[in-house]
Amino acid sequence: MSQDSKIRVAVVFGGRSSEHAISCVTAGAVMAAIDRDRYEVVPIGIARDGRWVLPPADLPLAIEGGRLPEVTGAGGVLALPFDPGNRGLLVVEPGRVPETLGDVDVVLPLLHGPYGEDGTIQGLLDLAGVRYVGAGVLASAVGMDKGFMKLVWQARGLPVGPYVLVGDREWRRERKRKIDEIKELGLADGTPVFVKPARAGSSMGITRVTGEPDLEAAVETAREHDPKVIVEAAVDGREIECGVLQGLDDGPAEASLPAEVLMAGDHDFYDFDTKYLDGSTSMAIPPDLPPAAIEEVRRIAVQAFDALDCEGLARVDFFRTPDGGWILNEINTMPGFTPASAFPQMWAATGLDYPALVDRLIQTAVKRSTGLR
Repeated sequence: MSQDSKIRVAVVFGGRSSEHAISCVTAGAVMAAIDRDRYEVVPIGIARDGRWVLPPADLPLAIEGGRLPEVTGAGGVLALPFDPGNRGLLVVEPGRVPETLGDVDVVLPLLHGPYGEDGTIQGLLDLAGVRYVGAGVLASAVGMDKGFMKLVWQARGLPVGPYVLVGDREWRRERKRKIDEIKELGLADGTPVFVKPARAGSSMGITRVTGEPDLEAAVETAREHDPKVIVEAAVDGREIECGVLQGLDDGPAEASLPAEVLMAGDHDFYDFDTKYLDGSTSMAIPPDLPPAAIEEVRRIAVQAFDALDCEGLARVDFFRTPDGGWILNEINTMPGFTPASAFPQMWAATGLDYPALVDRLIQTAVKRSTGLR
């Protein structure tokens, strides 16, 4: 990159996970907000079958009339050379000589869920010597896996709720023992449990279970997304979220004002339709909480971010219990990023608007070294 040239940003979106469409929506919003006077944007779509493509300029990247966007296999297929000295993208099409698209200075991997947010693309970019926005391989992988995430937080003395992990082999060979463990979460006494894929997001594959007869079906639903399942005891509490950004110039991480998720209508929990389709949720930023509680949740959010050795950004989700305590629910190392998403709304309320937030993330990544950190 010359002194006078723009920083070249590859925006990667779509992907192979069940959160493909939400990744597309995030990318559309981010690309609309990037300052084109400072940055040259190269959109890169990943189709559901894993092909990297140059998407058409008119590809819709928003939810329209309930229809979810999607990257198709149309367009030139892309390849990234595994050569840290050559960060150029290649367009490879059958019967044609590969065409060099040019070097990339930084990648914005706006992928949610497995095959993107879980350390896989981060490892690919590390191998290629390309800088990127967000957490590295380990933090991305641990942040994606709700079981390991909770183990790390517990080891650091952070508050998490009761849960049971159900591995693939355990479910196939030791099903009765795992069901008995789950019942001890309180299901036998009428306490609901939430059955979730261990490595998925956007509320995909989650079932609220109130009785043992529905448990096996709920686990099988979760296993459609991930053979590893986590079952969590329901927590009586308000849903609070907090954004975290990597500190500037090696300073400490910073937390946004928190937000409370408010649901209207008849919803058992914050599911996919509630989040993205029916418009029944809103955010209170900041929540109706004492100032000391606001500062406490911001402090714990930073601790949760640091415990996983995160970089760039994350959204940390909590429950506020009736006795005034906090329970960590999960962390998203690449949270939803549309203007209506909680993460940018929280930072806007904290004083960092959407374009400035995107700019900060890119600048933080550009200044970061490649290789081991």
